[in-house]
Amino acid sequence: MGPDCAPSPAVPWRKVLWEPQPYPDNYVDQRFLEELRRNEGIRQYCYWPVVKEAGFVGQQLSCVAIFITVWLYMEQGLLSPERLLWTSLACALVGYGLYQALTSPFEAGCGLWTHLAGLQSATIFLSFTFGFSPVLKTLTESVSTDTVYAMSAVMLLAHLVSFPYARPSPPGSLSLNAALFASVCLASRLPGALHTFAMLSCALLVFALWPCLLQTLRENAPRQFTGLCVGVCIGGVGGLGSQSPGGALLLALTLGSVTLLCPLLLVMLQRQKDNIHGPWDEAEIHEDLSLFLQ
Repeated sequence: MGPDCAPSPAVPWRKVLWEPQPYPDNYVDQRFLEELRRNEGIRQYCYWPVVKEAGFVGQQLSCVAIFITVWLYMEQGLLSPERLLWTSLACALVGYGLYQALTSPFEAGCGLWTHLAGLQSATIFLSFTFGFSPVLKTLTESVSTDTVYAMSAVMLLAHLVSFPYARPSPPGSLSLNAALFASVCLASRLPGALHTFAMLSCALLVFALWPCLLQTLRENAPRQFTGLCVGVCIGGVGGLGSQSPGGALLLALTLGSVTLLCPLLLVMLQRQKDNIHGPWDEAEIHEDLSLFLQ
């Protein structure tokens, strides 16, 4: 809205509404656009920092691919449940030690009682999972295999969409429940109860404990975090490629788009952003409320 061309009366125009003025209602003077401000408070992004943050999304996609690869190996009999359990236990111990080393004593709680409480929680979970494994194994017997696979795919997609990438520690309840539901569906199609128990233990390690460790790495060891994300992405593509070359190619294209192309589009579109602020915006009250309370 530009200034009005009407002749200015002797009384100067004021931007007020509570007193009559000899001006039209839509009149503004030359000072109106002096308060124009552009792109106020907009954060400018750089490409490589955005790529680094997008790596968290890429590694989560790769974690899902690794989990599916492990399930395919177990379904085909190429991976025994005993070997998966021992591998999961070793990874859990290494991850727990790394987590304790990266966090401060006040954050991690390095006392003996803290370690015992964590061991107790893990023992209770593993005991209940092992006891209910025969039930979980027969949970979807009356459901067709195609339906189970469809439910698993939808739940894994829900896990990826609802995952709290900005602050993944602890994982969001919706994303974690969706991942565990998909794990139960897939584990119920394995040969035995021990296979189901091993698959659910692996799911807990991948979807519940791994994001907490990765968030700690992102905060305390940024360089190691970047290298680990790259390693997880390579492992996801390579593992899936051993079972499905087409799926590995699709995953590689998705990772390239998410981690390289999307940050580039964000940076390019951010430069085209043009937000204007001025006196036409909604009024804001900046008066001290204490003056009205006296």
